Amino acid sequence: MKFGVSLTGMGQQPRGTDMRQSFGEIVEYVRSARDLGFDFIYQGQHYLTSPYQQLQTMPLLARLAAETGDMSIVATLLVPLHHPVDLAERIATMDVITNGRFILAAALGYRDDEYDAFAVNPKRRVSRYMECLELMRKLWTEEKVTYTGQHFQVKDAEMVLKPMQKPHPPVWVAANSDAAIQRAATNGYSWYVNPHATHQTIKRQIQLYNDTAGNAGLESPKLLPMGRELFVHDDKEKAFQEVEPFLGGKYEAYAQWGQDKALPGDESFSTSFEELARDRFIIGDPEDCVTEIEKYRSLGIDHGSFRMMWPGMDLKSGIRNMELFSSNSHRVYAVIGNDTAGQSASTPTESLSSDISHWDSLKGIKKVTSSDVSLVIPHGTGASLKKIENGVSFTPYNLSLIHI
Repeated sequence: MKFGVSLTGMGQQPRGTDMRQSFGEIVEYVRSARDLGFDFIYQGQHYLTSPYQQLQTMPLLARLAAETGDMSIVATLLVPLHHPVDLAERIATMDVITNGRFILAAALGYRDDEYDAFAVNPKRRVSRYMECLELMRKLWTEEKVTYTGQHFQVKDAEMVLKPMQKPHPPVWVAANSDAAIQRAATNGYSWYVNPHATHQTIKRQIQLYNDTAGNAGLESPKLLPMGRELFVHDDKEKAFQEVEPFLGGKYEAYAQWGQDKALPGDESFSTSFEELARDRFIIGDPEDCVTEIEKYRSLGIDHGSFRMMWPGMDLKSGIRNMELFSSNSHRVYAVIGNDTAGQSASTPTESLSSDISHWDSLKGIKKVTSSDVSLVIPHGTGASLKKIENGVSFTPYNLSLIHI
């Protein structure tokens, strides 16, 4: 499982916040995530974000690309609000800037304020969304494109700039409703599991997604990414006490925006924080958080985008949260078997500390009883992973690295 950090809680800040200072803190936060070994950063997009002010997604990520090392960069963009020619060019540019590390999370959007401001009829947003994705894919992969849709038309359009990734950057479809998830499955897109629904809803929707793909004669896409709120503390009670003012405030804003209306069933954000957090947020001590993450991994989730800072939280607390999450995935297992990607590392044959000084002891492993070895390693030890890659040869064996 790959782990990323969501920046949406930092790119949005309360009215009156010095956004120049906020931007500097985002840069520092991304550098910390990079040094801790996270796999990607993620940023969402909204407009007219009262009561918050928000730095816009694409220029922010273009600047942050210089700080990310080999991390991927994921951007959620409100696709129906953009023209596909403009969006295709900007995404191709980002793919060049990032040396082929850009991922699009294509969102439909749910706020009438945004649609009204862009003079887009929200009742036609689904057809605009699908046309935009279709036309962008053509522009990325074909030499000259003629396209006639309900919303967009081009004739002999030639987009010379092509993305580095072939045939194009990965596209995750960010979806809340059952209908949107079924559209993603039917069209062969990876579904970006929304960060707001409960575990039970997600479990049901993953089954719906897989069944829909199967009924369409398609295999389920190989990637299943998910967003989630995460706050870890050595003391479970203090974790809730410390995060509630910030995370609770964010979901009060979501309720004002109508985000919960986009969720299936009767889920509502207009409730107590304790009730809101139940089966939805990952909050607690390290053991609690590992247990919760395993619940999602067992459903097939293979990319976790965790928001660990929220509007108004100080940078020190956010980095401490990220470091604690990283450092408390503290056991390393050498597990014998052909494929442990869907298995729990509960029966290790070798247990080692993740402290860097102990990685050298891996050099002492001379032989194992199987030719297939998986090293299941808790995330957050990026420097240690590099040490393994540079200092230890596993070439006699089929070694795969699995983050848990």
